[in-house]
Amino acid sequence: MRFPLRLPSILSCFCAFTAAKADVKLPPIFSDHMVLERSEKTVFWGKADPGEQVAINAPGQLIVATADGAGKWRVEANLTKFPEGPFEMIVAGRNEVKIRDVLVGEVWLASGQSNMEFQLKNADGARAEIAQSSNPMLRQFRVAKKSAPAPAEECAGEWTVAGPETAGEFSAVGYYYGKKLQQELHVPIGIINASWGGTISEAWTSKEAIDKVPKLKEWNEAGMKQTAEFPAKRRAFVEAFTEWLKANGRDDKPSFGPESFAGAEASKDGWTPVTLPSKPGGKDTLGNGAIWIRKEVNVPANVVGKEIKVNLGEVKGFDRAYWNGEKIFETSYQTYPGAGYKSYFPVPVRLVKQGVNVLAVRIYAPAEPAALVAAPLQFYVGPIYLAGEWLMKKEYELPALDPAALAAAPKPPLPAPGLQATGIYNGLMAPLTSYAISGVIWYQGESNTSRAYDYRVAFPLLINDWREKWGRELPFYFCQLANMNPKIPVPAESDWSELREAQSMTLSLPQTGQAVVIDLGESEDIHPRNKVDVGDRLARIALAKQYGRQVVFSGPVYESKQIDGNKVRLKFTHVEGGLSARHLPDLYPVKSILSQTAPLVRNSPGSELEGFAICGEDGKFVWADAKIEGDAVIVWSDKVNHPIAVRYAWADNPTCNLYNGAGLPASPFRTDDFPGRTKPKEQ
Repeated sequence: MRFPLRLPSILSCFCAFTAAKADVKLPPIFSDHMVLERSEKTVFWGKADPGEQVAINAPGQLIVATADGAGKWRVEANLTKFPEGPFEMIVAGRNEVKIRDVLVGEVWLASGQSNMEFQLKNADGARAEIAQSSNPMLRQFRVAKKSAPAPAEECAGEWTVAGPETAGEFSAVGYYYGKKLQQELHVPIGIINASWGGTISEAWTSKEAIDKVPKLKEWNEAGMKQTAEFPAKRRAFVEAFTEWLKANGRDDKPSFGPESFAGAEASKDGWTPVTLPSKPGGKDTLGNGAIWIRKEVNVPANVVGKEIKVNLGEVKGFDRAYWNGEKIFETSYQTYPGAGYKSYFPVPVRLVKQGVNVLAVRIYAPAEPAALVAAPLQFYVGPIYLAGEWLMKKEYELPALDPAALAAAPKPPLPAPGLQATGIYNGLMAPLTSYAISGVIWYQGESNTSRAYDYRVAFPLLINDWREKWGRELPFYFCQLANMNPKIPVPAESDWSELREAQSMTLSLPQTGQAVVIDLGESEDIHPRNKVDVGDRLARIALAKQYGRQVVFSGPVYESKQIDGNKVRLKFTHVEGGLSARHLPDLYPVKSILSQTAPLVRNSPGSELEGFAICGEDGKFVWADAKIEGDAVIVWSDKVNHPIAVRYAWADNPTCNLYNGAGLPASPFRTDDFPGRTKPKEQ
């Protein structure tokens, strides 16, 4: 119920309510510096004593709610004619809660995994941008990470105003998106940053939605069962392994202190070179016992002051890591996370210095010989790859076990799945579904690439689930996966391409939009630093679709094909300004934070357009020549006389250069429906 009142009436009623005996509590999102959505149905909610009245005092309105038998209250307010602010809002029962510096404008939920979580302070041009970031009309609410077994009522977090002291902690994509909207719309913009690196889309989806899809329901229940059983299985493993160690005389008995091996000043006498990481299934192990490895890491100036993480891959044995002589991480068989565990941990910011730093690792390997198994691109500290020569020294050596004793060694159980389906939805999303928002921007998918075909179901499921929970058809604008991984010399299948295809298919849902960023990635960094263009491309979609601005929001999108002899004519939509072939540089980015580049080798050197592949009845794709002809692209190859299908930018990290006149890249596509790499065999 709403009661628009004149100011004198507000004050008299407000005083009456403060004489009541209600205890008022608000969720953290209703706090200082908040931005409220300018909506006809902006919801306020909280807790008080059962049956007590709560008064919300804001400019021109007094809104009254009554707590139910469980002590919960909820009320809608029409904020369409509210002043922009800033103003103070008072919520009162027996106590009085003042919410200061409140604005009314547009609120967007920025969600997804690490590329949405990626902070402005780590992006290209961060120093200059942060220095000029003072903008009281742009704010972020950072939702604290919490996975929960059931939907939570509240999520922790706080609102911060953009400025030199705060903007560096903003989501970089969210910041640039919000900045663009604020500049164009001239209204306050609030960004709710609910993001979590390394997460699958199913983790952001409610159990009710997951249960609607039999395959996902079965997968989720198996994960929940594994999680529930893991503690008991780990206790049993610890007991059995303790007995096995005693029976075989392989207890860990350190012979020297870590200072003899880990510190920067430790003697290098007796250390031998060793190449790491170990190859999967290979024989290049480090042996049994307590083995030390160390490597000097040259840290550039632009990394100092930032949190960096170490990824050592799958460690065979139990590892303890040191940075410049100080212990920063440790596992033991008592705390071992489970079979297949990968060693991944942060280096404290205070320990990272410019120039040479020393990473040292002690591996206790009483059963399997010690090894570090990882792909070279998954073996790093921050932006610095660790593959190559290390130094190795044995603190003490254990004799190799006979096959029977090794086979008798208890095996650790499979780990708890961790962030599986529904957990993040319960902890982060469920508490937000009553908060009025304009829509969602989303950057996620990297963690779903191995199951890209299933993303055709999982991603629309998430969108529809959120719309159901918010009670309206929320605009949902998302980033297609950027290019990443090494360039390939010949056309091949690609998990990342299949995930991008699943994302594009989701555009069949109403009120959706896709920002194509196939030209903004880096081959050896899953977190490309260019977030300005990502935010700009998402904002273009919102400005065009949500706010009625006349801006081009999409690059060329494949529409149809026509085969004429040995050539294929492709037609496109979104060709505003005409099709164009962008100039290809001589170098492409490998890792921009280290200024690493590599020579670009053309796949079709004589062609106007790059990135096209063509095949005949044999289904074998070859690189094709392609040229622009009006609003169409003509594709052919001297190696294919009777073409049946064409693909464009179909690779993890394609070389491609088709754009429209607005400078937006064409979306990757294929004209065939051949079974992909990630399509389950039964489907």
